Amino acid sequence: MARTNAKRIGRAGLTYVQAVAVQEKLRGRVERVRRLGRVRTVAGIDCGFKDDVGRGTVVVMTYPQLEVVERVVAERPIDFPYIPGLLSFREVPVIKAAFRQLQTRPDLALVDGMGLAHPRRIGLACHLGLELDLPTIGCGKSLFVGTHSEPRDTRGARAALRHDGEVVGCALRTRVGTKPIYVSIGHRVDLRTATRWVLRCTPKYRLPEPIRAADRLAGERG
Repeated sequence: MARTNAKRIGRAGLTYVQAVAVQEKLRGRVERVRRLGRVRTVAGIDCGFKDDVGRGTVVVMTYPQLEVVERVVAERPIDFPYIPGLLSFREVPVIKAAFRQLQTRPDLALVDGMGLAHPRRIGLACHLGLELDLPTIGCGKSLFVGTHSEPRDTRGARAALRHDGEVVGCALRTRVGTKPIYVSIGHRVDLRTATRWVLRCTPKYRLPEPIRAADRLAGERG
């Protein structure tokens, strides 16, 4: 294991131990309290992959209308392999490349991925929030870490998601008859605020509209 930890990962130049050390440092900077002004625009952020190329997408929508005002895409070779728990090192560079193309800076971003619901409390939504200096919320489609009871089958029902004795998010039922999604703090929001904004941006389907739009864009190929 020691030799594996000392091996450089891809073209990024980091060892596994160094990548974890970066996460340990970053997590101390994550703001778990609400520091969010008036929200007029909400972004959905996603990243898709084909072979060794990542496709980062950002879709900005007005709030409360949830109408698209801007869509951007960036593609670049991926220099970090898929390693559970280190996803942000794989996705952050290409998402930042997409974000740099935006003409409209969003007030809030919903990220297709985890925030505090991560073994080291520094999932993609946290990492991006710090890198972009932006309030972010993690919205995971499936369980990554922790356990929870089953929320009632009513819209807005939730159950605390716990990992190692800490509440790291919640399982949120956004639509009757569908599986819950996993909401966690990314940066500059508390869990109550995060949950409220996810529901506000999810009027019809299981996933928030900004994330649905970013996910569709990530899957498109020219």
